[in-house]
Amino acid sequence: MTDTARQATPAAVAGTPKQAGETPQRKLNLSLGSSAVWTERMVATLERGIKGGKWYSLMDKVWNPSHLRMAAWSVIGKDGAPGVDGQTCGRLEAHLDETVRELTRLLQAERYEPRPVKRVWIDKLGSNEKRPLGIPTVRDRVVQTALAYVLEPIFERDFAEHSYGFRPGRNAQQAIARVETLLAQGQVWVVDADLKGYFDSIPQDKLLQAVAHKVADGRILRLLEAYLQQGVLESAKDWQPTPHGTPQGAVISPLLANLYLDPLDHRMAGQGRDMIRYADDFIILCRSQAEAQAALAEVAAWVQEAGLVLHPSKTRIVNASQPGGFDFLGWHFERGWKWPREKSVTRFKEGLRLQTRRTNGRSLPMIIGHLNRRLRGWGRYFAGGNGSLYTQLDHWLRMRLRSILRKRAHRKGRGRGLDHHRYPTAYFAELGLLSLNALTRAQRANPA
Repeated sequence: MTDTARQATPAAVAGTPKQAGETPQRKLNLSLGSSAVWTERMVATLERGIKGGKWYSLMDKVWNPSHLRMAAWSVIGKDGAPGVDGQTCGRLEAHLDETVRELTRLLQAERYEPRPVKRVWIDKLGSNEKRPLGIPTVRDRVVQTALAYVLEPIFERDFAEHSYGFRPGRNAQQAIARVETLLAQGQVWVVDADLKGYFDSIPQDKLLQAVAHKVADGRILRLLEAYLQQGVLESAKDWQPTPHGTPQGAVISPLLANLYLDPLDHRMAGQGRDMIRYADDFIILCRSQAEAQAALAEVAAWVQEAGLVLHPSKTRIVNASQPGGFDFLGWHFERGWKWPREKSVTRFKEGLRLQTRRTNGRSLPMIIGHLNRRLRGWGRYFAGGNGSLYTQLDHWLRMRLRSILRKRAHRKGRGRGLDHHRYPTAYFAELGLLSLNALTRAQRANPA
């Protein structure tokens, strides 16, 4: 156990915290799970502030059976892959009551021990490299979700205004809209920063100190510490410790990652700098090159203090009004325009390609149903781009579907335009295939 976890253990268990004179910067916005865990009285207390700025006796809300059940249903709804124990979300649902009782008992007795995170390697787009992905066990995901329900409101209240990632009521579209507003105001000098291996490099002792600044329940801190140090497992016998970072794929990691970068958000805001952050992806928009250079120097100093590293080849200053521009949250910005960046289009097409293989045994209506879900999500997010791109993607996708039909009809070759006449655009429209061009036009006409 770290010194932080020991020192934060309360001398006495408190009930509802007392009021203090702290005033909120804005109305507290809670996620659905958090709002169900926190009572109106607690939220009111939180918004007024608490004596000493710390919260005691929170663990009982984590192991509360109704809260664990709510967290379990959240995990079941996401239907993620099983962890090292092989337990599936389906099995969790089948044994829900038993699992909730066991988790409650173990958490109450402080005998709950997280299992190692299952590490898998997935292809990194645009290169031959692979990146690690962590898969916690289903039970760990349940406890982490319940823990996030309790901790989120405590920190959400004070998070910086222009942090948009993994926060209730905030999304990437809002971040992009803010970027466009600032660019239109002439803030075209952009600090495009990249933190090298952020999630894997966060100093755990400093992260726990950041949590302990507001949470004085030592049981919560010890549970968090156990998650941070649970290690990863790549094979049955290949366990590796995790002395740094917070596990990617863990439910609690986005909240912790936001918490650790929040001081940087406030430092930039305090200096009058327009920084926009989504998780570990952030930019700073400035009016001059000198201002951008000063902002980058401030960021570099803070990053070093925080025990992090700026990626030397991916951190730069660019002028968005000149050729080249910059990428942010899937978009490319350049000379007053924006369009989906090349990697976004490539990743999107790769997903469609997997669903439209000629060997796909599903019926065409079933294939189209899966495609529509992907088309709808991508089209809504990237509605602000050039319409010609979406027309090209529509044409390309129909070509893929025609190839499936040609194979099933045992026709050889590439069709050479004949398939276009056999299966015109109207044919796929009658089957319900959505058009990216139509989707994006509708989204631009009705952005709400």
